[in-house]
Amino acid sequence: MAPQKFISEKALKVWRLTGLFVSLISWAVSAGTIFLIVFFDWPRWIIAGIILLALVFTYADIYLVPLIRWKRWRYDVRESEIEIQSGLFVIRRTLVPMVRVQHVDTRQGPLLRKYGLASVQISTAATIHEIPALDLYEADKLRRYISAMASVVEEDV
Repeated sequence: MAPQKFISEKALKVWRLTGLFVSLISWAVSAGTIFLIVFFDWPRWIIAGIILLALVFTYADIYLVPLIRWKRWRYDVRESEIEIQSGLFVIRRTLVPMVRVQHVDTRQGPLLRKYGLASVQISTAATIHEIPALDLYEADKLRRYISAMASVVEEDV
């Protein structure tokens, strides 16, 4: 069964703002490219193609990708494991055994802080797993719970 808990719906706002910043950069690059095309007198259909591509990528970056990403992101934290599901088109499900957890952190960048969100990072010996964009209270509570469960599992071993 797939994990049941969703990340905060405010993640959509953060990811859409990030998509807007990326789109602004791509529009600046597109404008520079269009300037060069006009300067070197290339066919006008290339300009139309660049504008069309920029519009498609803007729509995808600001609306489509954040929505799909939010719908796919799920997680569950159990006594013995953490299950994370993520992905846009290829859905990846990861199980992290509590015995492998070395430490747990919360992270908060400027955009996450503005919306009262934080990400939880779970470190094992080999990798770092992240549950992004949780409400700050939920992230702190989850960090403490995972830390407590990981230490309990270590004591039992």
